[in-house]
Amino acid sequence: MKKALITDFVWPDIEIEGEVLRAAGVEPFAAPDASEETLAGLAVDADVILFCFAKVTGNVLRAATKCVVACRYGIGVDNVDIEAATAAGIVVTNVPDYCMDEVGDHTLGMILALNRRFVPHDRAVKAGGWSAVALDRPMHRTRGATLGIVGFGRIGRSVAAKAKALGMETVAFDPLHAPGGRIDGVEIGTFEEVLERAEFVTVHTPLTPETEGIIGAAELARMKPGSIIVNCARGGIIDEEALAHALASGHLAGAGLDVLSAAPPPADHPLLGLENVIVTPHTAFFSQASTIELERRTAEEAVRVLNGEMPEHLVNPEVLGRTRIGL
Repeated sequence: MKKALITDFVWPDIEIEGEVLRAAGVEPFAAPDASEETLAGLAVDADVILFCFAKVTGNVLRAATKCVVACRYGIGVDNVDIEAATAAGIVVTNVPDYCMDEVGDHTLGMILALNRRFVPHDRAVKAGGWSAVALDRPMHRTRGATLGIVGFGRIGRSVAAKAKALGMETVAFDPLHAPGGRIDGVEIGTFEEVLERAEFVTVHTPLTPETEGIIGAAELARMKPGSIIVNCARGGIIDEEALAHALASGHLAGAGLDVLSAAPPPADHPLLGLENVIVTPHTAFFSQASTIELERRTAEEAVRVLNGEMPEHLVNPEVLGRTRIGL
């Protein structure tokens, strides 16, 4: 029987993917921890690797001499060495469209909570300050406000559709689309236009060398005074030190972050002490329905490749013609 190494998972068990894999003659086994040393040792016996947040490094992939496919539980693939996988003939897959509703809801939930100042007002009331809450901070009317979307892929478009129901105007930037046109009724602008025009900015780009630190001090300074920024994509896209300064200075009214460059963040992280910041622990993807879908579809991708079939979502097409499975 073939074996599938599951490097890590954040749901209660691996029964759903286990059922799919066992039906195809593949026995899953979970790593006791996600250290490189542990994963490299276990990868020797793996025909398949399924990974969530663990780093699947070149050393792990080179140790996986039997492996034909590495399947990401999720969208981003910045935690797998794609170059090493391709060199070894290992197919890499992901599931880029499983949690669009959840991430869209999380994004808009953060925008609304920050704009309406739910957290500080809740804390003030619970501390006995019903009459002491000052209404002197920026609070935008969402109808007619502009939402700027940085990265207009599947999730960015889902957010735009939801924002339309709230009466927001939307403008998006994506390097794959030329400014000046419209996609799904959304104006496509330049990166600078999105930052300068929007009361709310939300980030939905992958983390790549081109996007790392793309929003730094200069970009934050371009944003409107009193505006809000949300990142439910990847940590490292926004310069967190610059963001903390922009928030503490009062230039920005708030920030919602589902991701940070270090997870978990250090206790003295400058953003954690600010009342106008909401931080969630990379849970924007989550609902019971989305997680079940993710587990099932990730395992189904592995089975397709093991059967010599093309996966639905191939991350490294350059591997075709030299895979270990004959694709």
